[in-house]
Amino acid sequence: MILIGYSGHAFVVYGIVQAAGKQVTGYCDVVEKAYNPFQLPWYGAENSEKAIEAMRKYGFFIAVGDNLLRRKIYDNLKAGDLIPGNAIHPAAMIDNSATIAAAGVMVAAQAVINPLAVIGTGVICNTACIIEHECVVGDFAHIGPGAVLCGNVKIGAGSFVGANAVIKQGITVGKNTMIGAGAVVVKNVPDDATVVGVPAK
Repeated sequence: MILIGYSGHAFVVYGIVQAAGKQVTGYCDVVEKAYNPFQLPWYGAENSEKAIEAMRKYGFFIAVGDNLLRRKIYDNLKAGDLIPGNAIHPAAMIDNSATIAAAGVMVAAQAVINPLAVIGTGVICNTACIIEHECVVGDFAHIGPGAVLCGNVKIGAGSFVGANAVIKQGITVGKNTMIGAGAVVVKNVPDDATVVGVPAK
């Protein structure tokens, strides 16, 4: 598998892919990285001829934490009939009735995805997050480490839920919204908002 992006978030994805018994065969980025902890070959930017050939041969994953950039890369590659796989750690706990999109989803170690949850395309479910029953996480959202979505929570596309945030059951969070680390969300949050604190405001 080829990684698109090669910095902190990608290093986590590398560990997930390796733990899942797959081999990371190289990375794509706009420039070759001086810091290359896993000694991976560089295939150039993801739109280069060499990179596209490698991605078609080995498969790929968009290992970029920024939601907007991840979606932009996904859309550009999809236009060329290139669709990323998923990166799911074997130590994640995913209920059989949960629905996980087939393209670009990362589920890290100790993440829990409970019954009837729905995870969209390009979503990041980071380390030890809890996504409870019947939650819906929109495309290209990011659920941070240790965050808890209680039952029937809806997270809009492109939103970010910070580390250790807690969202009360039944809450709807809009699109492209930022929930601060450690926030406790007890009211619905509109699109394009930033909320922080306990309770979140």
